[in-house]
Order: sequence, then structure tokens, then C-alpha cells
Amino acid sequence: MGLDDRAALQVLRDAFRPDTELVHHFYSRWFALDPAVRDLFPPEMAAQRAVFGQAMRWLYGELVAQRADEPVAFLAQLGRDHRKYGVLPSQYETLRRALYSALRAQLGSAWSDAVQDAAEQSLNLFVGVMSGAADAEDAPAWWDGTVIEHNRVSRDLAVVRLRMDRPVDYHPGQYVNVQIPQCPRRWRYLSPAIPADPDGGIEFHVRVVPGGLVSNAIVGEARVGDRWRLSSPHGGLRVDRDGDDVLMVAGSTGLAPLRALIMELSRFADNPRVHLFFGARYPCELYDLQTLWQIAAHNPWLSVSPVSEYKNDPSWAADYPDVSPPRGLHVRQTGRLLDVVTKYGGWGDRQILISGGPTMVAATKAALITKGAPPERIQHDPLSR
Repeated sequence: MGLDDRAALQVLRDAFRPDTELVHHFYSRWFALDPAVRDLFPPEMAAQRAVFGQAMRWLYGELVAQRADEPVAFLAQLGRDHRKYGVLPSQYETLRRALYSALRAQLGSAWSDAVQDAAEQSLNLFVGVMSGAADAEDAPAWWDGTVIEHNRVSRDLAVVRLRMDRPVDYHPGQYVNVQIPQCPRRWRYLSPAIPADPDGGIEFHVRVVPGGLVSNAIVGEARVGDRWRLSSPHGGLRVDRDGDDVLMVAGSTGLAPLRALIMELSRFADNPRVHLFFGARYPCELYDLQTLWQIAAHNPWLSVSPVSEYKNDPSWAADYPDVSPPRGLHVRQTGRLLDVVTKYGGWGDRQILISGGPTMVAATKAALITKGAPPERIQHDPLSR
């Protein structure tokens, strides 16, 4: 029965439980079969193994539920995106062999003819879709560019501008995977803070993530002249210009994709009303209020409410530029961002876009739903990218 055998597919899905060594064994077998593959991955594999295990468990869960559309779309995008690593067609075959071998060893006595059929057909599907999508894609596998500005706007926050060798085609609100020279083979998702520029300009806002090698390197070590590499864009944050008014909630550098969307909207005379809540820990970390003030001053459909958790700045704020805008924005409010937003209600009549760290996004979404916002009206990027 293969892909129609839900019981066999369930066995395969359960093999990817987080408490098993299956994924570790898979990578060990793959690197032994094809030693060149090891150079495609960072030295530390823990995060990679966790993400792969979650993806495989989700894929098999969708097959158990007999839902194929989303897995096929996901695998196709994965195949297109993996071109940036320089994956060779032969390496998809060694991946399939290593994963089949690891599954058979992991399942032991649970391995049956039915499970074997399901494993063979599912792995052929996974590898076939990925490699086929990679072969069929005409767009570049990556884009290279040069850092032309690096501005440390706060203690752990930087604005970085690049000039790409060729323009990157993306929609405002999307994100791209970025590799920097200080951290080879370690990719991190970042959201452009401006709409796509036909002249190749692009801007990123980056805040240090505790323990994050890439974010620390970007904020503390990146320099003008560095060469960065970007992969294909992902994500679907959008504003329906013919739809209802809009609520945007941005935590720290989560402002970037919402800022790009606002800049895109400013090209049009008529837009739905947009109310942006922009939050940070301290007033000095509301780093882009000057730009937001300039946009709001020329676009009456935009309202901006700054929010800081603390009323006053720390002593180190004196070392960085003053971010206070001229009069014209809403008065800055003090408190947790989600508390300030939800004290005005559930905003259930709005298009709602939330952007920031995973914890902030999840908490704000839950608070808005509790207040009555329909979940289907809330947009945000995947909480694990």
C-alpha cells in the first residue's frame, strides 16, 4: 500500500521522536557514505539535527493525515533553497540511502514489509521532489553583496546596508537566509527592512541573540567591505490594500519586515489605515522612530505608537544616537508590548501582523486571541525558521 498505508506511515513518523538517536545515526551514515557532504554543514550539528528531525516528523504526520499538498510544496522549496549549499544530484541519492538504512536499524523488529514499502515510497517522494525542484529552478541559487554601511545604533543592535552584485527580487515582508564571512556555513534568517531595490540595495536590522554566533558577529564584528551571501526569499507577510484596516505589532528588530511593508504602501495614495505598535526594552532601543516619523508625517493613514518596557534609559544609552523623533507620533507608552496593545481590545476587525522573537510573537498572538481576535486574521512568520 505504501503511501496509502497510514499505520505504516505512523510507524515511520514515530521513529523521529525527539528522544531517539535516529537523526544522529542518519547523519553519521550519510557522512560515511559521502564524506564531501560533511563540508556542507556547520561544525556544530545539534541545531541542524533538531530541525531535520522536526521536519521529518511533520512530513510523515502530513502523510499519515493523507495531506500531500503542503509537504510537496515544502519539499520543493527546500530543494530550491538547498542549491545555496552546492548540493549535487548524487548527494540526494546518498541521503536517501542513509536515511533508509538509519530507519531500518532504528525500527528493528517493527520493520515489516508494509513499513518497508512505505519507507521506500516516501523517501523516493521526498528526494524526488527536492531534486526535481532544484533542477527545474531558473532563479539564482544565491546572491552575493558587499556591506556598505554598518551602524551600531544601540548596545546590541546594528543596522547593516549592502549593495548586492545583482538585485534580489523579494516581496516586502519576506525574509532571506544570510551567510556572513565571520561564520561560514552558518546561515541565519533576516528580514529586509526596505522593499526590493532595482539598484541592488538592501538593509537589515540585527539584534544580538544570546548565544547566537551569527547575530553577535553581525553586530560586533561585521565591517564595511565584508562580502555576504543571501539565498532565496521566503515568507508571506502581506497587507491587502483592498481589505480592512491594519494592526502591526513589532518587537525590536521585528520592525524590519513591517517597515518594508509600510514603505511599499507609502508608494500609493490610498491605503487602509495602519496602526503600528513598536516596542523595545528601553526608549533608546526604539532605534527607527526618526524614519517612522518621516513616513507618518507624509502619510495620514499611518499611526505609530512607541512602547518601552522601562520608562528611563540605562546609563550606556549616552554612547549611542538619540532616537527621539520630533513631535507628531503618539506619546510613548510604558509597559509590556502585548499589554499595551491589548488594552485597546482584540483588534478583531483588523488585518493583524506580528513580528519579533518567537516568544514575543506567540505571547502577543495568544493575548489578542483571548481578547477576541480571530486566529485566521493574524499573520506572522514561522516561529521556528
